[in-house]
Amino acid sequence: MTEPSGYYEDNNTLAQYLEFHFGESWHGEANFPKELVGAAMDAMNGRATCRALDIGCAVGRATLELARYFDHVDGVDYSETFVSKCKALVRDGAARYARPEEGELVSYQERSLSGLGLTEAARRVAFHQGDACNLGNDYRDYDLVLAGNLIDRLYKPARFLGQIHERLNDLGLLVIASPYTWLEEYTPKEEWLGGFMKDGQPYTTLDGLKEVLSPHFRLLAEPRSLPFVIRETCNKFQHSFSELTIWEKRPE
Repeated sequence: MTEPSGYYEDNNTLAQYLEFHFGESWHGEANFPKELVGAAMDAMNGRATCRALDIGCAVGRATLELARYFDHVDGVDYSETFVSKCKALVRDGAARYARPEEGELVSYQERSLSGLGLTEAARRVAFHQGDACNLGNDYRDYDLVLAGNLIDRLYKPARFLGQIHERLNDLGLLVIASPYTWLEEYTPKEEWLGGFMKDGQPYTTLDGLKEVLSPHFRLLAEPRSLPFVIRETCNKFQHSFSELTIWEKRPE
């Protein structure tokens, strides 16, 4: 089975994600990719900042934000449309998109890297199309791996999590954020990490994360929620919460 990607190739969806990453703040919530990177950097707390991986980078804001701190950042996404837009953003220095407003009506938006203070950071990023569950051997020796709103969109999340330690340096951090929205259109039910009954008891995604990651990681702090808003039209918004967990790789 391959990960479904049609949804992410849709132009309206691309515009929604560009607005989510680079556009205005809605309903009082801060920019989610930037907040996520801020939380990751707080947790780094003096660790090496040579290489980072933003897996499931979508349209690239977190990748660019990480590059404020790291010498090199790889952004990887399954969607070729998203990756092409990331590359165009770096090349052109701006994101341009038609933001849905109402019905067929759109407004034309432009967000510059210079306006966001990301011009210098853009020189330290590279974007690639790739499958989080089947990454190539080149993706390794990272001090940080960021997986923002990714795991509940993977067709085999346990495979991804069970192999990710191979790509991290000792004491490197794995930062996961997810609303745990398990849907069979993305993840077969037998591959869900949690959100079901097991042995007569509720089994949460956090339970599943601990079980899969504990051989190679320790949980650094109690989970916390990060809010985010995705604007669909001028009158419709998705307001969600993503649970943030930070894991430190145990020395081999």
